[in-house]
Amino acid sequence: MAKAAGIERIQRSTFGDLVHEKLREAIMNGSLPPGSQVVETRIAAEFGVSRGPLREAIRALSNEGLLTTRSFGGAQVVALTDSDVREMHSLRTTLEIFAFELIWDHRDAAFRADLVARHEELQSCIDRQDDEASLLAELALHSLVYESTGHNLLKTVWHSLRGRVQLYWATLHRAHQRQGPKRDAHDDYVAAALGEDFEVMKSVIREHMKQGLARTPTAPEAEAR
Repeated sequence: MAKAAGIERIQRSTFGDLVHEKLREAIMNGSLPPGSQVVETRIAAEFGVSRGPLREAIRALSNEGLLTTRSFGGAQVVALTDSDVREMHSLRTTLEIFAFELIWDHRDAAFRADLVARHEELQSCIDRQDDEASLLAELALHSLVYESTGHNLLKTVWHSLRGRVQLYWATLHRAHQRQGPKRDAHDDYVAAALGEDFEVMKSVIREHMKQGLARTPTAPEAEAR
């Protein structure tokens, strides 16, 4: 049986989180491309694990929005359409404004320092031309406001959305050979988040998401062509 490119066999002693990590990595690097079936017997053999931990990983990745499951059809890697991408951007805009509204009067020195540190980490990843790290750092930057709200349902919704956001970015970058966002793409966002005018923050979020959508032509389909 041929082993799919990019999927590495893992030690039998490392189950649970590592199975989840390896399967997620295979989805993000395109070894399991959008729309592909996750065949439990084949993946379990390639990873060198039992089907129990693999099924746990599939459930976790389904909760992250990276897999869809059917009662009798198994699991499939999400294939995002143009409509899905537009909906993600509109939902992210609403959620992020709401998250900042919740924390606006409670932003303390720790929040500000963490925001600056995450922005600097993103810029460092871009400077190194490390695309994978840049994607994770960009998600971490946007995640901070959700983490700071204390709103459990909002954090759950963001958790279920951010996986699809990362998958879309990764697919887009592979299709167009991009190396992360522009270095100054988040300067206005960070400046507004450190500022004192919530109306400016809302405007910056809307513009940031609008620009992100404008820079994302039909990338999921482009990789398949």
